[in-house]
Amino acid sequence: MERSRARLAVAVLTAVMVTVALSGCGGSQFTYVRDDDGNTYFKIPSSWRKVDQQALDTTVFGDQSSATAQLENQLSWTVAYDAHERPEPTHLLGGAEDEPFVFAKVQKLLPEESNQASLDTLRNAVGIPVAVPDETRKQLEETPGIPFKGFELLADEVLPQRDGIRGVRVIYNYRVGGGPVQTFDQTAYLGQDGTTVHVMLLRCSAQCYKKRAEEFDVIAKSFTVKGQIG
Repeated sequence: MERSRARLAVAVLTAVMVTVALSGCGGSQFTYVRDDDGNTYFKIPSSWRKVDQQALDTTVFGDQSSATAQLENQLSWTVAYDAHERPEPTHLLGGAEDEPFVFAKVQKLLPEESNQASLDTLRNAVGIPVAVPDETRKQLEETPGIPFKGFELLADEVLPQRDGIRGVRVIYNYRVGGGPVQTFDQTAYLGQDGTTVHVMLLRCSAQCYKKRAEEFDVIAKSFTVKGQIG
């Protein structure tokens, strides 16, 4: 009888352990994101929600009836994910809700842009003034309608060159539109033939970024561009 009880206890314990193990594997912690060509990819927490593509394109490129906006859109692949329960492209630069946001873009450069491409091109790849002369920055911050104030550079790392692909990771603070200070963690690469920029931007308030720095570092380091781009 005692042996039967012991075997039953072992069987029950084994079943519980298997159930726990299976429940832990029930879903991935991450969503894996790739561009249309499959050459650029990264991972984000699976709880983050994708931003509506049309709304994102309008926010990034402007009125889609504009010929300039249409051309920029044709030359680019974009995607964004928002940790907020109601994802909005306007959260790219922050706002009242203190939740992380990630934006990625792969952009084909025009010939004149490709000829002048440099690491500073990568630092300025999302249109936020990062690598600009001090006098230019001062003028920008004094210009009405420019929302970026109080630039602070936190880190600037030139990434190891691989297969002819150059990259840079830059982390900086800006106070945007009078709101709380936002931290931007930006990783960008210039493709092997110099004609394509691949960039990922993470954004959260400075307080949020400090609290979740390890999580953001994992996401940033997952951003990968394969060789033989062009």
